[in-house]
Amino acid sequence: MASQIDTQTIDTQVIDAKTIAEYQRDGAVCIRGAFKGWVDTIAAGIERNMQNRSATASDIANGRGSFFDDYCNWERIPEFVSVVRDSPAAELAAAVMQSRTAQFFHDHVLVKEPGTQKPTPWHQDIPYYFVDGQQTVSFWIPIDPVKEATLRLIAGSHKWDKMILPVRWLDDGNFYAGDGDYLPVPDPDKDPGMKVLEWEMEPGDAILFDFRTAHGARGNLTSARRRALSLRWVGDDARYVERPGRTSPPYHGHGMQPGQRLREDWFPVVFQR
Repeated sequence: MASQIDTQTIDTQVIDAKTIAEYQRDGAVCIRGAFKGWVDTIAAGIERNMQNRSATASDIANGRGSFFDDYCNWERIPEFVSVVRDSPAAELAAAVMQSRTAQFFHDHVLVKEPGTQKPTPWHQDIPYYFVDGQQTVSFWIPIDPVKEATLRLIAGSHKWDKMILPVRWLDDGNFYAGDGDYLPVPDPDKDPGMKVLEWEMEPGDAILFDFRTAHGARGNLTSARRRALSLRWVGDDARYVERPGRTSPPYHGHGMQPGQRLREDWFPVVFQR
């Protein structure tokens, strides 16, 4: 059974060594009720984002239903500003990363409409990003009950020697030109050697996972929306790196050089011990 941590008041809880060890071992943990008091705020922020989309927004349709996503909007969505700066996310991120600091990277809204058949392909986040380091964490926070459409993760994949080939979600084509030195996209349902972590979740629960942890999700074949907010954080050892092409998110004009820490005027340090 996948590991999970139960708490009613995560903002006053000291994350224990067991939680941290599970995160470091598996690359993911589920924390019950972590954002229970933030569900309405997140819901309002997602609605505001969907009504005021950025240039990076997309609706991926394949048959019935659609999959909306948009990212890097938190500074113009007041509800997301509040979640990033005032919720327990930053302190919790620092704890599981075992980092002195928690620096915010970006937000990502993910909405699967009822009847959406297209799954989210198996992937790691790290090859899409211009950041690298051992101290990373992404929060996946649903604000609707989820069962079959929950996030699925491959335990221990954050320790693989190579990264998974990044693909485009729209057509599953290569994200960068050429195959490079990547692993093929896995299919853990057909590989008994891979352990898949997945949890049925309630609004305000959160999965925390390493940028290197391979993950995906089934389509949403239910009659209800599946809305989720993802918050991405980096720690002390995170540094800017160059990839074979334009990264996602692109962040044009940042001016950073390989080996530098992410610039704090764009990516604020929200928590520091």
